Amino acid sequence: MKPYPNPTFAPEQTLDPADWNAFRAQAHRLLDAAVDRMERYREGPVWTALPQALQADYQAPLPSMGIGPEATQAHMEALLPYGVGNTHPRFFGWVHGSGTPCNLMADITAAAINANLGGRDHGAMYVEKQVVNWCRELFQFPATSSGLIVSGTSIATVIALKAARDRCFDFGSRKAGLQNTARGRLVGYTSEQTHSCVARAFDILGLGTEALRKIAVNGRFEIDTEALKAAIAQDRAANLTPFLIVGTAGAVNVGAIDDLETLADIAQAEQLWLHIDGAFGALGVLSERLRPRLTGLQRADSIAFDFHKWLHVNYDAGFILMRSEESHRRAFSERPEYLKGASRGLAAGNPWPVEYGPELSRGFRALKVWAQLAEHGTAKLGALITQNCEQAAYLAELVNACPQMTLVAPVAMNICCFRYQIEGQDAKTTDVLNDEIVVQLQTQGIAAPSTTLVNGRNAIRVNITNHRTTRADLELLVREVHRIGQELLNTGLAPEKWNF
Repeated sequence: MKPYPNPTFAPEQTLDPADWNAFRAQAHRLLDAAVDRMERYREGPVWTALPQALQADYQAPLPSMGIGPEATQAHMEALLPYGVGNTHPRFFGWVHGSGTPCNLMADITAAAINANLGGRDHGAMYVEKQVVNWCRELFQFPATSSGLIVSGTSIATVIALKAARDRCFDFGSRKAGLQNTARGRLVGYTSEQTHSCVARAFDILGLGTEALRKIAVNGRFEIDTEALKAAIAQDRAANLTPFLIVGTAGAVNVGAIDDLETLADIAQAEQLWLHIDGAFGALGVLSERLRPRLTGLQRADSIAFDFHKWLHVNYDAGFILMRSEESHRRAFSERPEYLKGASRGLAAGNPWPVEYGPELSRGFRALKVWAQLAEHGTAKLGALITQNCEQAAYLAELVNACPQMTLVAPVAMNICCFRYQIEGQDAKTTDVLNDEIVVQLQTQGIAAPSTTLVNGRNAIRVNITNHRTTRADLELLVREVHRIGQELLNTGLAPEKWNF
C-alpha cells in the first residue's frame, strides 16, 4: 500500500497537558486545598462577600490567549472561601444541603469519565438505573414506574406536570398544542404555601399561572382539604377542567406537610393527577420520626424531590419519580433517525433517559447520588434527618425560653420561624428589626438564617438541613440574635448607625 501523501500541515494541537507529571502534581495541590477547606468548614465566618479585588478578576474581557494552568488554578483556589456558606454548620438560610467529602470523590470520577447520560449503553447508565430502582423501593412505587435524575425539583415539576397535562389530551396535545381543545381550560390546585416552582411550571407549560388555584391553609399551614373540594366543584360547575392536585411534603416557609392521604383520596375520587412537591420533605421517609406523616406519598402519580437537600448530595441533583412509565415516556419520547436505538453495541440500552425528559445532554449526576447512598446507607441518612428535626424542636424551646423571642409557626419538621420583639413595639418596627438582625448575623459571619413572611409579618427563618449542625450552634444563634437585637434597639433603630 502506498503511503499517504505528506502535505505540509500546521502542527496538530490538543487541550491535554504537555507534561502529565506536572499536571498530576498541580491536581494534588488543588485536591489538598479542597480537602483542607472541607476539614475546616466550621472555622471562620459562615459567609463572606467576595472581595472587590477578586470581583475584578471576573470582570476581565474575553481572553484570546490563555493564562495557563498555574494562573487558572490560582483563581480556583482563591474562590474556595467564598461560597454561599451552606457547608458551614450555622448556615440556616433557605433549604440548602451541606455536601460531603464522599461527593468530592464522585465528582472527580464523573469528570474523568465525562459521560453523557442522554442514552446509549455504557457504564454510567447502569449507575443511574440503580438509583432509579432505589427510589422506587424507597417510595414503594411499582415496577411499572419510572424516574429521571434532573437538576432539581423545579425541572422535575415541569416534567411531571407536562405528563399530567398531556394525559388529559391522550397525548395528542404534543402535536396539536393547546389551541381549541375539546377539554377547555385546565385548572390545578395547590396550597398557598407551595413553592413558586409550581406556578412557574404552569407558565412554562402554557397553562398560565391563573389556572393554578392556591387554596387556603389551616393553622398548621397545611392545605384546607374542604376548601380544596369546594374549589374543584366550583370549577367543574363553571365548565373548567380540573386535572391536577399538587400536595406539599415540606412547605418551604415553615416545613408543613399536607394531609397526603386525604389529598390522595380526593384525587382518586375526582380522577385527578396527584403530584407531590417533596423537594426536601419527601426524603423524610428515611426518618422514623417523619415516616408516619408521609404515608400518602406511595399513592401519588408523581413525586419531585432533591438529593442535594436532605441527602446532602453536592449540587445539583434532583429527581422525578412517576407511577406510570407509559405516561412518562409518551409525554417526552421522540427518537429521530440520528438517535436510532439498537439491540447490540453502543446504541443499545433502550429506552434511553432522553425519552423521559427534555434533555439529551445530561451529566453523570447519578454517581454522586449512588456514592452517598452506598457509602452511608439509608439508616444513617435517615437518622441525620431525624437529628435535624430534633434540633429544630430544641431551637423552639430556646426561643420560648427567651422573653424577647416568639415562635410564629409550629415546628413541623426542621424549620423554626420566630420574631425578636419588645413589648409595646409596633409590628412595622419589629419587621425592620428582624430584617436587620438577619443581615447583621450574615455580615458578621456568625450565622446565615433567612427571613420570610408568616401571616404577613417578617420572621427569622432557621432551616436545618445540615449534618454538621449541633445544639451548641443553635444556642450560639439565640444568644447572638438577642445581643444584636439589643444593640440595634440601643441605637434607636437608626439604619445609618447599623453598620457595626
